[in-house]
Amino acid sequence: MENYDVAIIGSGPGGYVAAIRGAQLGFKTVIIEKYDTLGGTCTNVGCIPTKALLDSTHHYADARNNFKIHGINLNEINLDFSQMYKRKSEVVGKNTSGLEFLMSKNKITRLQGVARFINNSTLEITGKEGVQTIVAKNYIIATGSKPSTIPGIVIDKRRIITSTEALALQEKPKTMVIIGGGVIGVEMASIFNRMGTQVTILEYADRLISTMDHELGKNLQKILKKEGIDIHLNQSVYKAENIGSSANVFFRDEKGKENVMEAEYVLMAVGRRPYTEGLGLENTNVELDQRGFIKVNEKCQTSVSAIYAIGDVIGGAMLAHKAEEEGVLVAETIGGQNHHIHYSRIPSVVYTWPEVASVGYTEEYLKNNQIEYKAGKFPFSASARARASMDTEGFAKVLVDPKYGEVLGVHIIGARAADLVAQAVIAQEFEVTAEDMFRISYAHPTYSETLKEAYLIASGQGAINI
Repeated sequence: MENYDVAIIGSGPGGYVAAIRGAQLGFKTVIIEKYDTLGGTCTNVGCIPTKALLDSTHHYADARNNFKIHGINLNEINLDFSQMYKRKSEVVGKNTSGLEFLMSKNKITRLQGVARFINNSTLEITGKEGVQTIVAKNYIIATGSKPSTIPGIVIDKRRIITSTEALALQEKPKTMVIIGGGVIGVEMASIFNRMGTQVTILEYADRLISTMDHELGKNLQKILKKEGIDIHLNQSVYKAENIGSSANVFFRDEKGKENVMEAEYVLMAVGRRPYTEGLGLENTNVELDQRGFIKVNEKCQTSVSAIYAIGDVIGGAMLAHKAEEEGVLVAETIGGQNHHIHYSRIPSVVYTWPEVASVGYTEEYLKNNQIEYKAGKFPFSASARARASMDTEGFAKVLVDPKYGEVLGVHIIGARAADLVAQAVIAQEFEVTAEDMFRISYAHPTYSETLKEAYLIASGQGAINI
Protein backbone atom coordinates (compact mmCIF):
# COMPACT_ATOMS: atom_id res chain seq x y z
CA MET A 1 0.00 0.00 0.00
CA GLU A 2 1.46 3.34 -1.12
CA ASN A 3 1.41 6.35 1.21
CA TYR A 4 1.18 10.00 0.14
CA ASP A 5 1.02 13.41 1.74
CA VAL A 6 -1.71 14.61 -0.64
CA ALA A 7 -4.02 12.63 -2.93
CA ILE A 8 -6.18 14.52 -5.43
CA ILE A 9 -9.22 12.92 -7.05
CA GLY A 10 -9.87 14.57 -10.41
CA SER A 11 -7.47 16.36 -12.76
CA GLY A 12 -9.51 19.35 -13.88
CA PRO A 13 -8.33 22.94 -13.28
CA GLY A 14 -8.82 22.64 -9.53
CA GLY A 15 -7.22 19.22 -9.25
CA TYR A 16 -4.12 19.72 -11.35
CA VAL A 17 -3.41 23.17 -9.87
CA ALA A 18 -3.74 21.74 -6.35
CA ALA A 19 -1.37 18.92 -7.31
CA ILE A 20 1.26 21.28 -8.73
CA ARG A 21 1.08 23.69 -5.79
CA GLY A 22 1.25 20.79 -3.35
CA ALA A 23 4.31 19.39 -5.08
CA GLN A 24 5.93 22.83 -5.08
CA LEU A 25 5.47 22.92 -1.31
CA GLY A 26 7.34 19.63 -0.99
CA PHE A 27 4.44 17.20 -0.56
CA LYS A 28 4.51 13.68 -1.96
CA THR A 29 1.53 14.06 -4.27
CA VAL A 30 -0.64 11.74 -6.35
CA ILE A 31 -3.41 12.69 -8.76
CA ILE A 32 -6.08 10.18 -9.78
CA GLU A 33 -8.00 10.55 -13.03
CA LYS A 34 -10.44 8.01 -14.45
CA TYR A 35 -10.18 9.18 -18.07
CA ASP A 36 -7.24 8.67 -20.43
CA THR A 37 -6.34 12.36 -20.52
CA LEU A 38 -5.82 14.92 -17.79
CA GLY A 39 -7.63 18.24 -17.63
CA GLY A 40 -11.18 17.31 -16.70
CA THR A 41 -14.26 18.81 -18.32
CA CYS A 42 -12.70 22.23 -18.93
CA THR A 43 -9.73 21.06 -20.97
CA ASN A 44 -11.35 18.14 -22.77
CA VAL A 45 -15.03 18.93 -23.35
CA GLY A 46 -15.61 22.40 -21.92
CA CYS A 47 -13.73 25.70 -21.77
CA ILE A 48 -10.88 24.91 -24.15
CA PRO A 49 -12.62 23.19 -27.10
CA THR A 50 -15.51 25.65 -26.85
CA LYS A 51 -13.16 28.63 -27.07
CA ALA A 52 -11.35 27.02 -30.00
CA LEU A 53 -14.63 26.72 -31.91
CA LEU A 54 -15.78 30.18 -30.86
CA ASP A 55 -12.54 31.57 -32.27
CA SER A 56 -12.75 29.58 -35.52
CA THR A 57 -16.37 30.49 -36.15
CA HIS A 58 -15.65 34.13 -35.33
CA HIS A 59 -12.97 34.18 -38.04
CA TYR A 60 -15.43 32.60 -40.47
CA ALA A 61 -18.20 35.08 -39.67
CA ASP A 62 -15.74 37.97 -39.91
CA ALA A 63 -14.52 36.81 -43.31
CA ARG A 64 -18.07 36.40 -44.56
CA ASN A 65 -19.48 39.66 -43.20
CA ASN A 66 -16.67 42.18 -42.76
CA PHE A 67 -13.69 41.45 -45.00
CA LYS A 68 -15.07 43.44 -47.97
CA ILE A 69 -15.36 46.53 -45.79
CA HIS A 70 -11.66 46.16 -44.98
CA GLY A 71 -10.86 45.92 -48.68
CA ILE A 72 -10.28 42.17 -48.62
CA ASN A 73 -12.08 40.43 -51.47
CA LEU A 74 -12.30 36.65 -51.55
CA ASN A 75 -13.84 34.74 -54.44
CA GLU A 76 -15.38 32.09 -52.25
CA ILE A 77 -15.72 31.48 -48.51
CA ASN A 78 -16.53 27.94 -47.44
CA LEU A 79 -16.83 26.33 -44.04
CA ASP A 80 -14.84 23.12 -43.63
CA PHE A 81 -16.62 21.61 -40.63
CA SER A 82 -14.24 18.64 -40.34
CA GLN A 83 -11.14 20.83 -40.37
CA MET A 84 -12.67 23.18 -37.81
CA TYR A 85 -13.35 20.29 -35.44
CA LYS A 86 -9.93 18.80 -36.17
CA ARG A 87 -8.25 22.05 -35.10
CA LYS A 88 -10.38 22.06 -31.95
CA SER A 89 -9.15 18.56 -31.11
CA GLU A 90 -5.54 19.56 -31.77
CA VAL A 91 -5.89 22.48 -29.35
CA VAL A 92 -7.26 20.11 -26.71
CA GLY A 93 -4.43 17.65 -27.37
CA LYS A 94 -1.74 20.28 -26.86
CA ASN A 95 -3.29 21.26 -23.54
CA THR A 96 -3.68 17.71 -22.23
CA SER A 97 -0.13 16.76 -23.24
CA GLY A 98 1.06 19.92 -21.53
CA LEU A 99 -0.57 18.76 -18.31
CA GLU A 100 1.17 15.38 -18.56
CA PHE A 101 4.46 17.26 -18.85
CA LEU A 102 3.65 19.37 -15.79
CA MET A 103 2.87 16.28 -13.72
CA SER A 104 6.21 14.77 -14.71
CA LYS A 105 8.11 18.01 -14.18
CA ASN A 106 6.73 18.37 -10.65
CA LYS A 107 7.26 14.67 -9.84
CA ILE A 108 3.55 14.08 -9.25
CA THR A 109 2.42 10.45 -9.40
CA ARG A 110 -0.35 10.00 -11.95
CA LEU A 111 -2.79 7.10 -11.46
CA GLN A 112 -5.56 6.24 -13.90
CA GLY A 113 -8.71 4.68 -12.52
CA VAL A 114 -11.89 5.23 -10.55
CA ALA A 115 -11.26 6.31 -6.97
CA ARG A 116 -13.53 5.25 -4.11
CA PHE A 117 -13.21 5.91 -0.40
CA ILE A 118 -13.19 2.76 1.73
CA ASN A 119 -13.20 4.88 4.88
CA ASN A 120 -12.10 8.35 5.99
CA SER A 121 -8.43 7.61 5.40
CA THR A 122 -8.17 4.99 2.67
CA LEU A 123 -8.78 5.15 -1.07
CA GLU A 124 -9.36 2.27 -3.46
CA ILE A 125 -8.52 2.82 -7.13
CA THR A 126 -9.90 0.54 -9.83
CA GLY A 127 -8.05 0.86 -13.12
CA LYS A 128 -7.05 -1.08 -16.20
CA GLU A 129 -4.33 -2.86 -14.25
CA GLY A 130 -6.61 -3.92 -11.41
CA VAL A 131 -7.34 -2.57 -7.94
CA GLN A 132 -4.90 -0.81 -5.67
CA THR A 133 -5.24 0.88 -2.30
CA ILE A 134 -3.52 4.05 -1.16
CA VAL A 135 -3.42 6.06 2.04
CA ALA A 136 -2.85 9.81 2.21
CA LYS A 137 -2.53 12.29 5.04
CA ASN A 138 -4.79 14.66 3.09
CA TYR A 139 -7.33 14.16 0.31
CA ILE A 140 -8.67 16.73 -2.14
CA ILE A 141 -11.90 15.90 -3.97
CA ALA A 142 -11.94 17.72 -7.32
CA THR A 143 -14.40 15.61 -9.30
CA GLY A 144 -16.26 18.52 -10.87
CA SER A 145 -19.75 18.41 -12.30
CA LYS A 146 -21.94 16.89 -14.99
CA PRO A 147 -24.63 18.51 -17.18
CA SER A 148 -28.06 18.79 -15.56
CA THR A 149 -31.41 18.16 -17.17
CA ILE A 150 -34.98 19.01 -16.22
CA PRO A 151 -37.91 16.74 -15.33
CA GLY A 152 -39.41 15.14 -18.42
CA ILE A 153 -36.25 15.25 -20.51
CA VAL A 154 -33.80 12.39 -20.88
CA ILE A 155 -30.46 13.19 -22.49
CA ASP A 156 -30.03 10.32 -24.96
CA LYS A 157 -26.78 11.74 -26.45
CA ARG A 158 -28.14 11.18 -29.95
CA ARG A 159 -30.75 13.86 -30.67
CA ILE A 160 -31.12 15.25 -27.16
CA ILE A 161 -27.58 16.24 -26.30
CA THR A 162 -25.35 18.36 -24.06
CA SER A 163 -22.40 20.57 -24.93
CA THR A 164 -20.18 17.48 -24.67
CA GLU A 165 -21.91 15.76 -27.59
CA ALA A 166 -22.19 19.04 -29.50
CA LEU A 167 -18.39 19.29 -29.44
CA ALA A 168 -18.14 15.85 -31.07
CA LEU A 169 -20.69 16.16 -33.90
CA GLN A 170 -19.68 14.71 -37.26
CA GLU A 171 -21.44 17.26 -39.44
CA LYS A 172 -22.93 20.72 -39.21
CA PRO A 173 -26.53 20.65 -37.93
CA LYS A 174 -29.22 22.34 -39.99
CA THR A 175 -31.33 23.25 -36.97
CA MET A 176 -30.79 23.28 -33.21
CA VAL A 177 -32.90 24.21 -30.20
CA ILE A 178 -30.92 25.16 -27.12
CA ILE A 179 -32.71 24.87 -23.79
CA GLY A 180 -31.16 27.47 -21.53
CA GLY A 181 -29.82 30.96 -22.16
CA GLY A 182 -27.00 30.97 -19.64
CA VAL A 183 -23.29 31.02 -20.40
CA ILE A 184 -23.13 27.59 -22.05
CA GLY A 185 -26.33 28.18 -23.99
CA VAL A 186 -25.33 31.49 -25.56
CA GLU A 187 -21.79 30.31 -26.35
CA MET A 188 -23.11 27.20 -28.10
CA ALA A 189 -25.71 29.31 -29.90
CA SER A 190 -22.95 31.61 -31.16
CA ILE A 191 -20.82 28.74 -32.45
CA PHE A 192 -23.55 27.02 -34.44
CA ASN A 193 -25.29 30.17 -35.63
CA ARG A 194 -22.04 31.40 -37.18
CA MET A 195 -21.68 28.05 -38.95
CA GLY A 196 -25.07 28.54 -40.57
CA THR A 197 -27.22 26.42 -38.26
CA GLN A 198 -30.70 27.79 -37.57
CA VAL A 199 -30.53 28.23 -33.78
CA THR A 200 -33.33 28.83 -31.29
CA ILE A 201 -32.82 29.53 -27.57
CA LEU A 202 -35.59 28.72 -25.10
CA GLU A 203 -34.94 30.41 -21.75
CA TYR A 204 -37.02 30.12 -18.58
CA ALA A 205 -35.99 33.53 -17.18
CA ASP A 206 -36.93 36.93 -18.57
CA ARG A 207 -33.42 37.58 -19.92
CA LEU A 208 -30.25 35.86 -21.05
CA ILE A 209 -27.29 35.24 -18.68
CA SER A 210 -29.70 36.00 -15.85
CA THR A 211 -27.14 35.75 -13.02
CA MET A 212 -25.15 38.69 -14.39
CA ASP A 213 -25.99 42.40 -14.40
CA HIS A 214 -29.34 42.83 -16.15
CA GLU A 215 -28.07 45.35 -18.69
CA LEU A 216 -25.52 42.83 -19.95
CA GLY A 217 -28.19 40.23 -20.71
CA LYS A 218 -30.47 42.73 -22.43
CA ASN A 219 -27.67 44.01 -24.66
CA LEU A 220 -26.42 40.54 -25.47
CA GLN A 221 -29.94 39.53 -26.48
CA LYS A 222 -30.15 42.43 -28.96
CA ILE A 223 -26.78 41.52 -30.46
CA LEU A 224 -27.54 37.79 -30.79
CA LYS A 225 -30.93 38.52 -32.34
CA LYS A 226 -29.25 40.82 -34.84
CA GLU A 227 -26.96 37.92 -35.74
CA GLY A 228 -29.96 35.74 -36.52
CA ILE A 229 -30.48 33.70 -33.35
CA ASP A 230 -34.14 33.16 -32.46
CA ILE A 231 -34.61 33.86 -28.73
CA HIS A 232 -37.70 33.06 -26.66
CA LEU A 233 -37.75 34.16 -23.02
CA ASN A 234 -40.14 33.15 -20.21
CA GLN A 235 -40.49 29.68 -21.71
CA SER A 236 -41.10 26.58 -19.59
CA VAL A 237 -39.81 23.46 -21.33
CA TYR A 238 -41.35 20.26 -19.98
CA LYS A 239 -40.65 17.55 -22.55
CA ALA A 240 -38.35 16.54 -25.40
CA GLU A 241 -38.48 13.40 -27.50
CA ASN A 242 -36.24 11.79 -30.08
CA ILE A 243 -38.27 11.13 -33.25
CA GLY A 244 -35.48 9.59 -35.33
CA SER A 245 -33.78 12.12 -37.55
CA SER A 246 -34.78 15.01 -35.29
CA ALA A 247 -36.33 15.81 -31.91
CA ASN A 248 -39.41 17.64 -30.67
CA VAL A 249 -39.40 20.10 -27.78
CA PHE A 250 -42.58 20.85 -25.85
CA PHE A 251 -42.86 24.09 -23.88
CA ARG A 252 -45.28 26.65 -22.47
CA ASP A 253 -44.94 30.40 -22.80
CA GLU A 254 -45.57 32.89 -19.99
CA LYS A 255 -49.31 32.82 -20.73
CA GLY A 256 -49.44 29.03 -20.51
CA LYS A 257 -49.83 28.47 -24.25
CA GLU A 258 -48.55 25.06 -25.40
CA ASN A 259 -45.91 25.01 -28.15
CA VAL A 260 -43.93 22.35 -30.00
CA MET A 261 -40.70 22.92 -31.91
CA GLU A 262 -38.75 20.45 -34.03
CA ALA A 263 -35.00 20.53 -34.60
CA GLU A 264 -32.24 18.23 -35.76
CA TYR A 265 -30.70 18.49 -32.28
CA VAL A 266 -31.93 19.64 -28.89
CA LEU A 267 -29.07 20.84 -26.69
CA MET A 268 -29.59 20.93 -22.92
CA ALA A 269 -27.82 23.88 -21.28
CA VAL A 270 -29.64 24.29 -17.98
CA GLY A 271 -26.67 24.15 -15.65
CA ARG A 272 -24.57 21.45 -14.05
CA ARG A 273 -24.77 19.19 -11.00
CA PRO A 274 -22.02 17.96 -8.64
CA TYR A 275 -20.34 14.73 -9.67
CA THR A 276 -19.92 12.50 -6.63
CA GLU A 277 -21.31 9.19 -7.92
CA GLY A 278 -19.09 6.22 -7.10
CA LEU A 279 -16.81 8.20 -4.76
CA GLY A 280 -17.82 6.10 -1.78
CA LEU A 281 -18.66 9.13 0.34
CA GLU A 282 -21.20 6.98 2.15
CA ASN A 283 -18.19 5.17 3.64
CA THR A 284 -16.91 8.42 5.12
CA ASN A 285 -18.24 11.15 7.39
CA VAL A 286 -18.22 13.70 4.56
CA GLU A 287 -21.51 15.61 4.51
CA LEU A 288 -23.51 16.73 1.47
CA ASP A 289 -26.11 19.48 1.26
CA GLN A 290 -29.66 19.01 -0.06
CA ARG A 291 -28.54 19.54 -3.67
CA GLY A 292 -25.73 17.00 -3.45
CA PHE A 293 -22.83 19.45 -3.13
CA ILE A 294 -20.09 18.63 -0.63
CA LYS A 295 -20.25 20.85 2.44
CA VAL A 296 -17.02 22.73 3.20
CA ASN A 297 -15.80 25.56 5.42
CA GLU A 298 -13.93 28.71 4.33
CA LYS A 299 -10.78 26.62 3.83
CA CYS A 300 -12.61 24.08 1.61
CA GLN A 301 -12.36 21.52 4.41
CA THR A 302 -15.16 18.97 4.66
CA SER A 303 -16.66 17.54 7.85
CA VAL A 304 -13.66 15.17 7.83
CA SER A 305 -10.60 17.27 8.70
CA ALA A 306 -8.22 15.46 6.33
CA ILE A 307 -10.60 15.56 3.35
CA TYR A 308 -10.98 18.76 1.33
CA ALA A 309 -13.17 19.49 -1.68
CA ILE A 310 -12.84 22.17 -4.37
CA GLY A 311 -14.44 23.39 -7.58
CA ASP A 312 -17.85 22.56 -8.99
CA VAL A 313 -18.42 19.74 -6.51
CA ILE A 314 -18.80 22.25 -3.64
CA GLY A 315 -21.12 24.64 -5.48
CA GLY A 316 -20.88 28.38 -5.88
CA ALA A 317 -19.81 29.79 -9.22
CA MET A 318 -18.92 26.87 -11.49
CA LEU A 319 -15.81 28.45 -12.96
CA ALA A 320 -12.46 26.89 -13.79
CA HIS A 321 -10.54 29.81 -12.31
CA LYS A 322 -12.52 29.58 -9.06
CA ALA A 323 -11.51 25.91 -8.81
CA GLU A 324 -7.89 26.85 -9.49
CA GLU A 325 -7.86 29.39 -6.67
CA GLU A 326 -9.41 26.83 -4.33
CA GLY A 327 -6.75 24.32 -5.34
CA VAL A 328 -4.03 26.76 -4.32
CA LEU A 329 -5.94 27.63 -1.13
CA VAL A 330 -6.12 24.00 -0.01
CA ALA A 331 -2.51 23.15 -0.89
CA GLU A 332 -1.26 26.17 1.02
CA THR A 333 -3.62 25.49 3.94
CA ILE A 334 -2.19 21.96 4.21
CA GLY A 335 1.23 23.60 4.11
CA GLY A 336 0.37 25.79 7.08
CA GLN A 337 -0.08 29.02 5.14
CA ASN A 338 -2.94 31.44 5.79
CA HIS A 339 -4.52 31.91 2.38
CA HIS A 340 -8.02 33.24 1.65
CA ILE A 341 -10.34 33.84 -1.31
CA HIS A 342 -12.63 36.83 -1.87
CA TYR A 343 -15.40 35.07 -3.78
CA SER A 344 -17.16 38.32 -4.69
CA ARG A 345 -14.02 39.33 -6.60
CA ILE A 346 -13.91 36.31 -8.89
CA PRO A 347 -14.83 37.43 -12.43
CA SER A 348 -17.40 35.82 -14.69
CA VAL A 349 -16.94 35.77 -18.47
CA VAL A 350 -19.09 34.86 -21.48
CA TYR A 351 -17.08 34.23 -24.66
CA THR A 352 -19.62 35.37 -27.21
CA TRP A 353 -18.64 38.23 -29.51
CA PRO A 354 -18.69 40.77 -28.16
CA GLU A 355 -17.51 39.17 -24.95
CA VAL A 356 -19.25 39.74 -21.63
CA ALA A 357 -17.39 40.06 -18.33
CA SER A 358 -18.34 41.02 -14.81
CA VAL A 359 -16.90 41.26 -11.31
CA GLY A 360 -18.34 42.51 -8.04
CA TYR A 361 -21.86 43.62 -7.25
CA THR A 362 -24.50 44.03 -9.93
CA GLU A 363 -26.61 47.15 -10.11
CA GLU A 364 -29.67 45.08 -9.14
CA TYR A 365 -27.95 43.79 -6.00
CA LEU A 366 -27.05 47.30 -4.88
CA LYS A 367 -30.59 48.55 -5.49
CA ASN A 368 -32.24 45.60 -3.75
CA ASN A 369 -29.99 45.98 -0.72
CA GLN A 370 -30.39 49.77 -0.64
CA ILE A 371 -26.66 50.34 -1.04
CA GLU A 372 -25.84 53.79 -2.40
CA TYR A 373 -23.75 53.92 -5.55
CA LYS A 374 -22.89 55.99 -8.59
CA ALA A 375 -22.74 54.47 -12.06
CA GLY A 376 -20.46 55.37 -14.93
CA LYS A 377 -21.18 53.94 -18.36
CA PHE A 378 -19.18 54.45 -21.54
CA PRO A 379 -20.10 52.98 -24.96
CA PHE A 380 -17.61 51.13 -27.15
CA SER A 381 -19.04 53.12 -30.07
CA ALA A 382 -17.16 56.16 -28.70
CA SER A 383 -13.85 54.27 -28.51
CA ALA A 384 -11.32 55.05 -31.23
CA ARG A 385 -9.87 51.54 -30.94
CA ALA A 386 -13.29 49.92 -31.26
CA ARG A 387 -14.07 52.01 -34.34
CA ALA A 388 -10.78 51.00 -35.93
CA SER A 389 -11.56 47.30 -35.46
CA MET A 390 -15.31 47.62 -36.20
CA ASP A 391 -16.14 46.33 -32.71
CA THR A 392 -18.41 49.13 -31.53
CA GLU A 393 -21.11 47.05 -29.82
CA GLY A 394 -21.39 47.22 -26.05
CA PHE A 395 -20.31 49.32 -23.09
CA ALA A 396 -18.25 49.41 -19.91
CA LYS A 397 -20.13 50.15 -16.70
CA VAL A 398 -18.58 50.77 -13.28
CA LEU A 399 -20.42 51.06 -9.98
CA VAL A 400 -18.74 53.17 -7.32
CA ASP A 401 -19.31 53.98 -3.65
CA PRO A 402 -20.28 57.70 -3.62
CA LYS A 403 -18.53 58.47 -0.31
CA TYR A 404 -15.17 56.74 -0.60
CA GLY A 405 -14.97 56.03 -4.32
CA GLU A 406 -14.46 52.29 -3.83
CA VAL A 407 -15.17 50.23 -6.95
CA LEU A 408 -18.20 48.06 -6.12
CA GLY A 409 -18.72 46.37 -9.47
CA VAL A 410 -17.59 46.41 -13.09
CA HIS A 411 -19.67 45.07 -15.97
CA ILE A 412 -18.48 45.00 -19.56
CA ILE A 413 -19.95 43.85 -22.85
CA GLY A 414 -17.57 44.56 -25.67
CA ALA A 415 -14.45 43.51 -27.54
CA ARG A 416 -11.90 41.73 -25.31
CA ALA A 417 -14.06 42.16 -22.21
CA ALA A 418 -12.61 38.88 -20.90
CA ASP A 419 -9.17 40.48 -20.74
CA LEU A 420 -10.32 43.94 -19.64
CA VAL A 421 -12.05 42.60 -16.53
CA ALA A 422 -8.70 41.58 -14.99
CA GLN A 423 -7.97 45.26 -14.39
CA ALA A 424 -11.27 45.58 -12.54
CA VAL A 425 -10.46 42.55 -10.38
CA ILE A 426 -7.22 44.24 -9.30
CA ALA A 427 -9.13 47.42 -8.48
CA GLN A 428 -11.51 45.48 -6.25
CA GLU A 429 -8.95 43.19 -4.65
CA PHE A 430 -6.77 46.10 -3.54
CA GLU A 431 -9.74 48.38 -2.83
CA VAL A 432 -8.46 51.26 -4.90
CA THR A 433 -10.80 54.10 -5.79
CA ALA A 434 -12.34 55.06 -9.09
CA GLU A 435 -10.13 58.16 -9.04
CA ASP A 436 -7.05 55.97 -8.68
CA MET A 437 -8.21 54.09 -11.75
CA PHE A 438 -8.81 57.11 -13.98
CA ARG A 439 -5.64 58.93 -12.87
CA ILE A 440 -3.35 56.23 -14.29
CA SER A 441 -2.28 56.36 -17.93
CA TYR A 442 -3.99 54.11 -20.46
CA ALA A 443 -2.35 53.41 -23.81
CA HIS A 444 -4.15 54.98 -26.77
CA PRO A 445 -5.92 53.67 -28.68
CA THR A 446 -6.99 50.65 -26.62
CA TYR A 447 -10.25 49.05 -25.55
CA SER A 448 -9.20 49.63 -21.93
CA GLU A 449 -9.85 53.35 -22.35
CA THR A 450 -13.57 52.57 -22.14
CA LEU A 451 -13.00 51.70 -18.48
CA LYS A 452 -11.06 54.90 -17.83
CA GLU A 453 -13.95 56.92 -19.23
CA ALA A 454 -16.47 54.94 -17.16
CA TYR A 455 -14.44 55.60 -13.99
CA LEU A 456 -14.40 59.31 -14.85
CA ILE A 457 -18.18 59.39 -15.27
CA ALA A 458 -18.85 57.45 -12.04
CA SER A 459 -16.58 59.85 -10.14
CA GLY A 460 -18.52 62.86 -11.35
CA GLN A 461 -15.62 64.17 -13.43
CA GLY A 462 -17.31 63.67 -16.78
CA ALA A 463 -16.02 61.66 -19.72
CA ILE A 464 -13.43 63.12 -22.09
CA ASN A 465 -14.58 61.44 -25.30
CA ILE A 466 -18.36 61.64 -25.15
